[in-house]
Amino acid sequence: MGIPTDFTRSTVDTTPEPTDADHDQHAQGIDRVLRAGLDDFELTPEDRALIDGFQESTDDAPTGPRPVVAIIGRPNVGKSTLVNRILRRREAVVEDTPGVTRDRVAYDAEWAGRDFTLLDTGGWEIGVEGIHLRVAEQAEVAIEMADVVLFVVDAIVGATDDDEAVVKLLRRSGKPVVLVANKVDDQRFEADAAALWNLGLGEPMPLSALHGRGSGDVLDAVLDVLPQVSATGRAPLPGGPRRVALVGRPNVGKSSLLNRLAGEERVVVDDVAGTTRDPVDEIIELGGRPWNFVDTAGIRRRVHQTRGADFYASLRTQAALEKAEVAVVLIDTHESITEQDLRIISQVVETGRALVIAYNKWDLLDEERRYYLEKEIDRELVRVTWAPRVNVSALTGRHVDKLTPALDTALQSWDRRIPTSRLNGVLGEIVAGHPHPVRGGKQPRILFATQASTRPPRFVIFTSGFLEAGYRRFLERRLREEFGFEGSPIEISVRVREKRRRR
Repeated sequence: MGIPTDFTRSTVDTTPEPTDADHDQHAQGIDRVLRAGLDDFELTPEDRALIDGFQESTDDAPTGPRPVVAIIGRPNVGKSTLVNRILRRREAVVEDTPGVTRDRVAYDAEWAGRDFTLLDTGGWEIGVEGIHLRVAEQAEVAIEMADVVLFVVDAIVGATDDDEAVVKLLRRSGKPVVLVANKVDDQRFEADAAALWNLGLGEPMPLSALHGRGSGDVLDAVLDVLPQVSATGRAPLPGGPRRVALVGRPNVGKSSLLNRLAGEERVVVDDVAGTTRDPVDEIIELGGRPWNFVDTAGIRRRVHQTRGADFYASLRTQAALEKAEVAVVLIDTHESITEQDLRIISQVVETGRALVIAYNKWDLLDEERRYYLEKEIDRELVRVTWAPRVNVSALTGRHVDKLTPALDTALQSWDRRIPTSRLNGVLGEIVAGHPHPVRGGKQPRILFATQASTRPPRFVIFTSGFLEAGYRRFLERRLREEFGFEGSPIEISVRVREKRRRR
């Protein structure tokens, strides 16, 4: 007996499977509902800007390189103190001893919505030899690179022969100069600043870099002569080299790995730990395109426990890490994973950089050590299971080619942006399945979420109450399960907003 045709039609489900477009439409519907519900809560203009989304159009943005501002002056006139004042954080090393700064160090700075590169230099002196001559040469290079020069003079000491020599150098350069009379801590020293008119560089701007007095006026004067784009620098190439910092404990093989990648003895390698002190940049071609690798000094225990050259090397390493986009943390597989290794990984995460972990000297491991190392990794690195892992040998070059896909994965996650509608749709499903625990008779409710920025991805969640740290970690874990973010830290900040009071 044959099966009736009408029975076949009645038992076969002909409903089409939901498509991606259906999911997107559903998420957008949730997004509209959530946005409408936000009208019942007190929101600031900043909240509204986040919810509406930042406009990322670059039609009116400068297309060239950032303008460069170089800070020039004699030793110990307060150049690095001024750098920290402009950056609004302690970045440059400052000591009463002259000559602490030796290198030409660049920082990303901003004032009144204008971005520029700030160059800190060593003290410029005439008739010097040896390392002091090289420091002076670096300052002269900084003048050539600059679009505007901040010439810092000690107002208390007054103009010296070295200052007069710098004036001649600046006039030959033809660059706009803002004359800064530093150490004018109060009105008593205003007359000392006025005496610097004799240098012939225009009005001296009184400043106290230590206390911040007059710093805003100085920066306003810089912006008056600062071009939109640099006339001396080079514009970044489209898809140009991504910056990769090699970090780790001393003597784990960072310099050996850089030499292996470069195919030459680019940096000094020695069995003595701490051979590298200054970050060394090298453009290296991997996977058919250039990368900017930076070999850094080994990060010793805690920065405040180091002294002398090691102290300054640690600070430079931190600066190099902050300028990088992704960090490759090298771990010596022949030694147990130490607290120092964990602190370095935490430093990368706290800095907000993409992360790849490379286990060096892997080819020399025996089966027993490999077994216990895997146990250590599972136990000690449980907080960074999202970081790509590469087993390499810097000495032989084994598997160094696997760095490229790991770096690509980490950087793609670091740059990733999630549409607001999809983010809220996913969070809605997560919260419906696992709501926040009730505390004190109240249960906080997630009102709306948006991705505020990338590099690294930062999410802002608007709620009706405080979210516990454990629940935040749960949300981060679920977001990673849904969207990946392999190789990138993600940040979740919560903004608690109260309902509007009825009038």
